[in-house]
Amino acid sequence: MQSAAEVKSAFPIPAGVHAESVVSVKHYTDRLFSFRITRPQSFRFRSGEFVMIGLPNAEKPVFRAYSVASPSWDEEIEFFSIKVPDGPLTSHLQKIVPGDTVLMRQKSTGTLVLDALTPGKRLFMISTGTGIAPFASLIRDPETYEKFEQVVLTHTCREEAELAYGVELYEQAVNDPLIGELAAGRLTLYSSTTREETPRMGRITQLIENGKLYADLGVEPLDPAQDRVMICGSMAMLNDVKAIVEDMGFEEGSNAKPADFVVERAFVG
Repeated sequence: MQSAAEVKSAFPIPAGVHAESVVSVKHYTDRLFSFRITRPQSFRFRSGEFVMIGLPNAEKPVFRAYSVASPSWDEEIEFFSIKVPDGPLTSHLQKIVPGDTVLMRQKSTGTLVLDALTPGKRLFMISTGTGIAPFASLIRDPETYEKFEQVVLTHTCREEAELAYGVELYEQAVNDPLIGELAAGRLTLYSSTTREETPRMGRITQLIENGKLYADLGVEPLDPAQDRVMICGSMAMLNDVKAIVEDMGFEEGSNAKPADFVVERAFVG
C-alpha cells in the first residue's frame, strides 16, 4: 500500500478526511486484529465515540464506522477489528502494515459516552466480540473513575483466544501510570466463552438472567437506582440485553437526554 504522500498524488483526499499512517498492527486470531494510526493534531473526540474510516484504494473509498479504542488523551488512534474475507473494507484492511495509509473522517460521534448517562455508583460495560472497542477507550479515561465507584467490563466471545484483547486491556489499565491507581481495585474484567470449553461459559444474557454474573463477581444484582449500563456488540446481544435491563426498570439515555443505559447501534462489529 502507498504512503500518505503517495496517496495524495494518486487519489484526491475527500474534504473532511485525514490521511494517517499506520503505526502498528497486531493479529490476535484469524478473525481479530488491532491497529494504531497517527493522530491528527486537530482531532478531538470523547472516549466511547466512533469515527468513519476507509482505505485510499479507490476513487470513492468505502468508509465504515469504527469505535475508537484509545482513550481521548492518547497520542495515537487505536482500532479493534474483525476480519471479513469478502467485506468491502475489512478484506483489505486486515492486510495493512506499518507505514500504510488509513483514511479517517474528521467528525466523531456515538452514544457510548459518559455524558449520555445520569450519575450512578456502578458502571457495567457489556460487550461481545469487537464490541469491546469503545470500552477500551472508556476504561482508560480518568473521567470514568471520577463518575463511578466501580466499573465492570464484560467480554463474551466464541473462543478463548478471542478474549486476549480484553485481557491485555485490563492489564494495561491497572498498570497504566496515568489511570492505574484509579482503576486498581475498581475495574473488573468478566470474560466468558460461548463455544469453546472454558472455566466460565455462557452468553452474557444467560449469565445475567440466571444470576451467575452476580455470584461470580460477588455483587448485588443490577439496580437502576445505582447502576448504569453500556452495551456494544452483536445486534442479537444488543436487543436481548436492552430488553433485560428495560424489564428491570432501566431507561435508555442519549446525548440529548441522559438516562440509565445506552446502546451503540452504528458499530461495525
